[in-house]
Amino acid sequence: MYSFEYPYILALFLLALACSWFCQEKKRAIYFPHTQLLSSLTQSSHILMNTLRVLILSTLIIGLASPIKTEQIILDNTKGHEISLILDASGSMASFDKFRIVKEIMLDFISKRTSDKLALSVFADFAYTVVPLTYDKKSVIKMLDNIEIGVAGRRKTALYEALFLSSKLFNHSKSKERVAILLTDGKNNTDSVPLEVAIERAKANKIKVYTVAVGDPRDYNAEVLNYIAKSTGAKFFAANSATSIQNIYQQIDQLEKSDININQYDQKTYYFHYPLSVALALLLIYFWRKNTWILNK
Repeated sequence: MYSFEYPYILALFLLALACSWFCQEKKRAIYFPHTQLLSSLTQSSHILMNTLRVLILSTLIIGLASPIKTEQIILDNTKGHEISLILDASGSMASFDKFRIVKEIMLDFISKRTSDKLALSVFADFAYTVVPLTYDKKSVIKMLDNIEIGVAGRRKTALYEALFLSSKLFNHSKSKERVAILLTDGKNNTDSVPLEVAIERAKANKIKVYTVAVGDPRDYNAEVLNYIAKSTGAKFFAANSATSIQNIYQQIDQLEKSDININQYDQKTYYFHYPLSVALALLLIYFWRKNTWILNK
């Protein structure tokens, strides 16, 4: 990610702008008749010199602000968590604004997982992976924020298929902590993947599958969701309000806490020498043009 190490120095642009207006160079005045003719002769040179001054000041200020590129270096990716978020995007999630509420809670959850790999999958008529496991949290947040009901159909709930597909994301995982959080408000009503096949895939990849049911208990199968969670060493939760859903994700966040300080660091690459080099080159051009212009007058 590109940024400035000292962004407050960019405020000097305002000072430079003010100075260019009020801090005019004062010279001895010699009065000639027909000054309009002299002005037309020197106008182009003044424009060039003023442009050079602006560019020199701009590049100097950018250099002083120290542009940098920050990269997150992971020293040991076997100690962080890998978390797959599985979201029901079927039409029923539109009722009582559940989908919007759940997305906001998930976005908050993602923002707290600073050192984990995250993945995002959605399901309705079918399941698909939106983002595979990645440390690029911003991409996960952006994709989740843009997902709407209907992206995977609206009528069915391919819950087992989603669990199976999400479990495959861990096939080459080296992490010791593998977690899936499956949220739904309905019952599986497709036959694409049997329940036992989906659970066995999750168990084979050593994934703890937390299941979260939201909405009316008559709409989802609590027994199946509890079975999935217990079979994989996790927990089943049920919620019927925004507060209770928020509490569930906070509980999971605490249950799967990562040690965030020992496995990574930020590597900074500095680029201040580029704008400073440009400023130096422009400064040389400026003095050369100024002396040449004076000699030619």
